Amino acid sequence: MIAIAHFIAISCYIGAAALAAVPFARPVAAPVRGVLGLLAAGVTAHAVGLMDFAFRSSSVPMTGLGPALSFAGAALALTLLVVEALARDVSLTLVAAPLAAIPTICANVIGLSPGQSAPGVRGVWLFAHIALSFVGIAAFATAAAAGIMYLVQHHELKSRRFGAIFRFFPPLATLDRVNHLAAIAGWLGLTLGVVLASTYSVAYHQLNLLQILWGGGAWVAATCIAGGRVARGWQAQRAAKYSSIAFGAVLVLYVAFRVVSPAAGQFL
Repeated sequence: MIAIAHFIAISCYIGAAALAAVPFARPVAAPVRGVLGLLAAGVTAHAVGLMDFAFRSSSVPMTGLGPALSFAGAALALTLLVVEALARDVSLTLVAAPLAAIPTICANVIGLSPGQSAPGVRGVWLFAHIALSFVGIAAFATAAAAGIMYLVQHHELKSRRFGAIFRFFPPLATLDRVNHLAAIAGWLGLTLGVVLASTYSVAYHQLNLLQILWGGGAWVAATCIAGGRVARGWQAQRAAKYSSIAFGAVLVLYVAFRVVSPAAGQFL
């Protein structure tokens, strides 16, 4: 059941991206309902798979490497579904849906093996930290995806090419608004996650250097983007460029830490 649910979720995410790309192949209206339906079906199947895993393993689906990657994919897909439903647009799906599918695929290749869990209040504390951190990362990824699309659309306008990208992508103002709101949401989620992680480490005398470095690096990156937008008044193009670069750096840093980490089977 768990493997089938994940297969359905992955298929829906890839199918949503493919359906969103149809207007590039022929001049048709954006298939908003179809894409939203596929994303909703994927998120639902993903949630069912994670809940079945939690029931069978008696642990939250966040503590092992496989479960954590699967939860990250689900969080990103849910964030994408909410953003696209509110905007009534599906162009962001082209970038973000594959980003949701990739960690979900990796989770299934690695295997969904539960990691160490904690009972009682300690378990709730750990769950809240991980959940908020993943929500922050998902929002940060959304800001980066909107930033990439802004840069592509801006380049098309400067080049005076009014082809499929210009017709299909939302206006620059919409992409800028999504980038702005997602950057702030990402900073809030990561800030709460880092605070809970820090107090958890102090309270229970647990210290993981790689987790601290990566979590701190992600928080610094999100803080720079959100601070630049709110406090320094970064213009749309600058914010789009920096948010894309910053999120890419966070992903590269995670891969580097994952390679050198001695904790096999753990997120870090």
